[in-house]
Order: sequence, then C-alpha cells, then structure tokens
Amino acid sequence: MVYASEYESPLGRITLAGEGDYLVGLWFEGQKYFGGTVAGGIAAKGDGTLVNAAKRWLDRYFAGLRPAVTDLPLAPAGSGFRQAVWKTLCEIPYGEYMTYGEIAVRMAADMGKDRMSAQAVGGAVGHNPLSIIIPCHRVVGAQGSLTGYAGGIGKKLCLLEHEGADTSRLFIPAKGTAL
Repeated sequence: MVYASEYESPLGRITLAGEGDYLVGLWFEGQKYFGGTVAGGIAAKGDGTLVNAAKRWLDRYFAGLRPAVTDLPLAPAGSGFRQAVWKTLCEIPYGEYMTYGEIAVRMAADMGKDRMSAQAVGGAVGHNPLSIIIPCHRVVGAQGSLTGYAGGIGKKLCLLEHEGADTSRLFIPAKGTAL
C-alpha cells in the first residue's frame, strides 16, 4: 500500500509517498506527472517512520545542509534506462549541474553505444518521481537553458541558487516544451 504525507517547503507544498520500507515519490503540488509512477495510486494518508525521515532530510536540505541521497531508502519506479539516468543524477554534486547532452554522452559510454539522444535523457529526467532528492533540477539544457523541470522553471532556479550553483550563465528560454 502506498501512503502519502504533506510537507510545507519554502517553495510550496510537497507530497511524499512511501511504500513499505521505501520512498517512492516526492512531488511539488501541481507538478507535471504528479504521482504518475505510483501503481494503483496513493491509498492512504499518514506519516510513517520513512516519511518522517524524508521530512527530516528535507528540513536539513532547506536549512542549507547537504544530506546524501543515500540517507533514505529510495525505490523510484521506472525502466532500466530511467533508473540508470536517475543514478547519474545522484552523482551530480551540490552546487553543480550537467547538461542533458553531457548525460547522454555518459549514458552512451555506459551502455556501449556510439551515441545517445539528449531528448531520451530528458524524458527520463522529466519523469523522475523523487524531485529534489534525486536532483533532476541539476540538469540544464545546452548553453545553460533552464528547461525541463516538472515542478516549474522558477523552482528549478531557486533550488540551484539554494545549493550555491553559479547561475549567472543560465537563462530561461523564451519558449519551449517544459516551461
């Protein structure tokens, strides 16, 4: 059974979802793909040990600390490819970011392929069900375009600034699919 609880963050309400001993979701209110990876939907509301641990993780994060992804037992639902992309996201240090293209190059090498589509990587990044904890906000478009954050571009920029990333070369595109 999947259960959920609310968390009031400086960037708005967040829903945390747990199943058994694992955190399976973290979404901003109104986020694109909200709850999309939870099979059968969320069955109950409530705080458990796991969700409370996730709230403490978020408290530390928003207090300016840098809690590790490995501090929480995570079980995001997704294909093998998506899992591999999400693992790569977890390797991006606080205060830094990578482009979709850079991740595509890394994924191609890991998979023994000549090349990989940055758009395929973007699809996996965009469907990350554990925003913030699996740091999809640390991925930007070519030349520093702030695009592709299901929680909203404004939140993405705030999270990067909160982590101390140099955002001076980043920009919000005038148009795009993920604004």
